[in-house]
Amino acid sequence: MKRIALVLGLCAAALVHAAPITVRDALGRTVVLPAPPQRLITIFASNTELVAALGLVDRIVGVEEYTRFPPEVAAMPKVGGRLGFSVDAVVAQRPDLVIVTPARQAANQLVDPMERIGVPVMVLLSRSVGEVLDNIRLVGRATGVPERGAALAQLLQARLDRVAQQVAGRPAPRIVMVTGRVGNGMLLVARSDTYTGEAMVLAGGRFAIAGRGAVAQVSPEAILASDPDVLLFAGTQAALDDLVRSPGWRDMRAVRAQRAVTVSRSEFLIPGPRTIDGIESLARWLHPVKASP
Repeated sequence: MKRIALVLGLCAAALVHAAPITVRDALGRTVVLPAPPQRLITIFASNTELVAALGLVDRIVGVEEYTRFPPEVAAMPKVGGRLGFSVDAVVAQRPDLVIVTPARQAANQLVDPMERIGVPVMVLLSRSVGEVLDNIRLVGRATGVPERGAALAQLLQARLDRVAQQVAGRPAPRIVMVTGRVGNGMLLVARSDTYTGEAMVLAGGRFAIAGRGAVAQVSPEAILASDPDVLLFAGTQAALDDLVRSPGWRDMRAVRAQRAVTVSRSEFLIPGPRTIDGIESLARWLHPVKASP
């Protein structure tokens, strides 16, 4: 009798294990996976980092050309990059799930072809820090490790809660975060309706330039007119030095007060667990804890 019960228990466990996984992605699409996927294509660095943070980097079989983290992915097959993505290159890796963010039309064009040939595609968006945590939970469910996704998201949320306590009641400096330079002389800045802008606010800052919208380009004159308390530059120190040598920048409040500093692009421009590292670091710099007497 015990042996029969054991066999029945094993059969039941196998049925549970074999049950399809059904999730809804950022576009409201229903994605059905017959079993936890073992061969993942992760397009865009953020999606690769989410999978790696869940301890599943060994399941990744293909990445975008410009993905650099974690180091283990450097030698993995590349399925495309800034100039486009190859359906053939994706299919050659025999994936059972493709995770993509349609940040560029070239990536978005992969969704329909993959669906037509029966390769599941899950679309992620990261429009807020909360959505980054939701993506961790979603990827955990889709890959068959929901408990890992839930635990990691809970840990990251706890760190955010501690930052919130740290900056509560502290004066919020007016900040401009420059995230890039455009060939026409315009500058890209973090906006309030993006996860990058929200990360800046969570760290205890506020926007020196008012306004919302998807267009992040502003003129240098607009930044100079805002005269922020803090100027953040997502890039190298050499690039920041070059920027503040431009006419008028040396007279900016932030530059005069030596509060023009660089921040990590990987922490503020790639939505993933490292974004929380960036929020913590920026909060410590903006609102240092006073030493006890």
